[in-house]
Amino acid sequence: MNALLESPSPATPPQPSQESKEKILLVDDEPAIRQMLTRLLAGEGYHVLPATNGSEALEFAGHAEFDLVLLDLNMPGMDGWDTFEQLTAKHPLLPIIVITARPNQRFTALAAGIGALMEKPLDLQKLLLTIRGLLDEPDDVRIARMAGRPSEFHYVPPTMNEPVKDASPWRSL
Repeated sequence: MNALLESPSPATPPQPSQESKEKILLVDDEPAIRQMLTRLLAGEGYHVLPATNGSEALEFAGHAEFDLVLLDLNMPGMDGWDTFEQLTAKHPLLPIIVITARPNQRFTALAAGIGALMEKPLDLQKLLLTIRGLLDEPDDVRIARMAGRPSEFHYVPPTMNEPVKDASPWRSL
């Protein structure tokens, strides 16, 4: 922390600040998943704030701005759908990727206006492509999705140990 307060020497090129990174709020009650995804995303240059449940996620979102949320559905207390509703009520343009092991959520996610639904076990390469796609998505596409108008919805089924036939990062409905 002290290194950030010191002036760099003239021979040192300026370093990007922590604030310039895109910020991802990761909400999952499973410590192993939080740790693995935090390491993966930090390694890709994102600033990740892990939350253990929906209440903690809402508290974090009330004090900081995020560029994207990764949200698990199965959590004790406030589940992912309740968390989603409260997050989008305050931050309607915030892109959200639901990550879940809960089956049969595709049409609920589509109707809710979620940017993407990824089923566990996750395909990490497709997760990174989906994150980048949603971060680069124009606001008018997000507005259309939230309003229920036709727009792209990203669905990635669970990873199986089979070769991928479709090389696209997501499937659109």
